[in-house]
Amino acid sequence: MKNFCEISLADLTSWLIQSGFEPYHAKQIFTWVYDKSVLNWDAMTNLSKNLREKLAAEFRLTTIEFVKMTPSDDQETFKFLWKLSEGSFVESVLILSGTRRTVCVSSQVGCPVRCAFCASGRAGFMRNLRPAEIIEQVVQINTWLKHREEKVSHVVYMGMGEPFKNYDAVIQAIVQMSAPESLGISQRRITVSTVGITEGIRRFTKEGLKVSLVLSLHAPNQKIREKIIPYARKYPLNEILSAMDEFSLKTKRDVTFEYILLAGINDHPDHAFELANLLKGRQCTVNIIPYNPVAGIRLVRPDHKTIKQFRTVLFGSKIVNTCRYTKGDDINAACGQLALLHKENLEKPDAEVVRLGTD
Repeated sequence: MKNFCEISLADLTSWLIQSGFEPYHAKQIFTWVYDKSVLNWDAMTNLSKNLREKLAAEFRLTTIEFVKMTPSDDQETFKFLWKLSEGSFVESVLILSGTRRTVCVSSQVGCPVRCAFCASGRAGFMRNLRPAEIIEQVVQINTWLKHREEKVSHVVYMGMGEPFKNYDAVIQAIVQMSAPESLGISQRRITVSTVGITEGIRRFTKEGLKVSLVLSLHAPNQKIREKIIPYARKYPLNEILSAMDEFSLKTKRDVTFEYILLAGINDHPDHAFELANLLKGRQCTVNIIPYNPVAGIRLVRPDHKTIKQFRTVLFGSKIVNTCRYTKGDDINAACGQLALLHKENLEKPDAEVVRLGTD
């Protein structure tokens, strides 16, 4: 049985013709699923019973099962838990910010990177998600938003997993989600965050997509980075930055660098000076994220004075930076340390924004 969310409109049209049905039904079916958020073949009332039965026998509409939704105290962030076919679980986060409805999607079950500050990789890596399992996180959250007469407007790959270690599925999901006949989410409203998989960055640069790219940097040099991100030993920082420069040059898109501040590890003014020198001359933004404590991880959040000193050094070096104070430890731990990703919505450099993760 095929997964419906991995089928293009052209493929569905071909199947209809081969199965003896009129090709115009393809657009009707896509409207039911992606526009009306209907995930039940029997509810598609303008299709004949025979066609609905054929569709049910040929295509699986859902591959992930909703388990529960956990809201934050301020009702601006919602964590969704999904059960997969083999019984494992992944999570997505919906963030409400102004008119934005951003979904942070997972791309893997667990994570091979195992960043020191992140809860996602502590259980280890199990498997890659299929394209349908990624897309359905957005489709099913759209269904949940339907009662509010709202739809998902932005997607960020910042949930469980390293997107570029599941490259083909991530790209297929992006193409499908951005297709006008499906979810129609502009590629400019889709962001991929990577820990720095050099071959993935270079391959991504050649895709011709209009998707934003974010690097989880978190350190001003290779030595500290390897302590925070053991996976970084495979990828020298100078090679990663070179690949990011190639992306920026070819796509004409600015790059965002995420930097989680960890007390006593990467938050000293000397680290800020080193970071400024590392990024000097690059058209970029540094998104500073004071560490949000995760149960069982012995890392500490810097105090306000330390954060301010760090940013002051960057400002003095003319490095554009923003700072987000996160809250909602339970939700934040589930999807890693979520960050501000969309350049067009960055606050003024001296603003201190209180909101969970990303917008």
